[in-house]
Amino acid sequence: MQSINSEIQKNKNAFQTVLPNQMVTAVMLLDEKLTIQYLNPAAEALLVKSLNTLYQQPLEDVFRTTTIKKDRYLQLLSSGQEFNDGDVTIEFFDLSQITVDLTASSIEFNNAPHILLEFKQIDQQKQISAEAFQQQQWESARDLIRGLAHEIKNPLGGLRGAAQLLNNEISIEQQEYTAMIIEQADRLTNLVDRLLGPNQLPNMAFQNVHVVLEKVNQLISFNNPKGIKLLRDYDPSIPDIEFDEDKLQQAVLNIVNNAIQAISSDNTITLRTRIASNQTINGKRIKLGVQISIIDDGPGIPSHLQDTIFYPMVSGSSSGTGLGLSICQTLIHQHQGKLLCSSRPGRTEFSILLPILGDNV
Repeated sequence: MQSINSEIQKNKNAFQTVLPNQMVTAVMLLDEKLTIQYLNPAAEALLVKSLNTLYQQPLEDVFRTTTIKKDRYLQLLSSGQEFNDGDVTIEFFDLSQITVDLTASSIEFNNAPHILLEFKQIDQQKQISAEAFQQQQWESARDLIRGLAHEIKNPLGGLRGAAQLLNNEISIEQQEYTAMIIEQADRLTNLVDRLLGPNQLPNMAFQNVHVVLEKVNQLISFNNPKGIKLLRDYDPSIPDIEFDEDKLQQAVLNIVNNAIQAISSDNTITLRTRIASNQTINGKRIKLGVQISIIDDGPGIPSHLQDTIFYPMVSGSSSGTGLGLSICQTLIHQHQGKLLCSSRPGRTEFSILLPILGDNV
């Protein structure tokens, strides 16, 4: 063990003569067998593992999958031609993923050819860009739907009124037809009202978010025909924040009900709360926020729906109206927060991020 530690220290000292240890870029050094010889502190932070743990480990034992194949590294050793890839997805064995800008080059180290990998994580930049685009698309779709809903609502009122007047002029046998017209007009009016979304301003008050989650847990326990297990993972240190209890409960309950419909009785749903720091919400930087996560281990949302899941009239269920998540987005938006979703088979997570008052920057 001591000899391994001395080898690691020797490599550290030798490598620091080539590049400074304080580099912000994550750096990994591989030998000809593609085993790890050195990590700088930035790389240790990126991989959440120390050099002592990963020393002499094959690269394929560190990364479960990556979009850069082994042959490219071997070709680099033989040709010396460096390469750069600006959008590399790396998946670890715990199924977590990162996206990096990767530069690979060949260097001489300890009188032998080695590969120098430089990683720059770009997940946050991609996420901010994607969120801004999705927010713009959601607002455009919402405004279009609302405009159409207003145009539909006025003729519906006239149609219903005409059917009521006609109802007084016809026989009892014929009144079943006008009754059907009135019933369907009311149904369409109700749909239009849902398309228009919540029209009342939130009734904000300082309180604990766990009050809402406990009510949702209680409501689900009363109506859970599949017997799905609902787990709770709360951070008790979360302070009171300002929100409308009814609207937040409506949003969380709708997401949980969607998850129950999508998963089987063998799956579980977890309600989790955490403090989130240095987040961007609708273009504003937030020092501290509260993150409420609804996580299930079901089959996941189809990939072709994930970019549009919050748009009105988009649903993954054949019996759904596609309004639930759009309404949830509106409710969270009224709280100056944001609603996000990430999904893959085995894990779907909806995250509600709400700012802590006074911590905006």
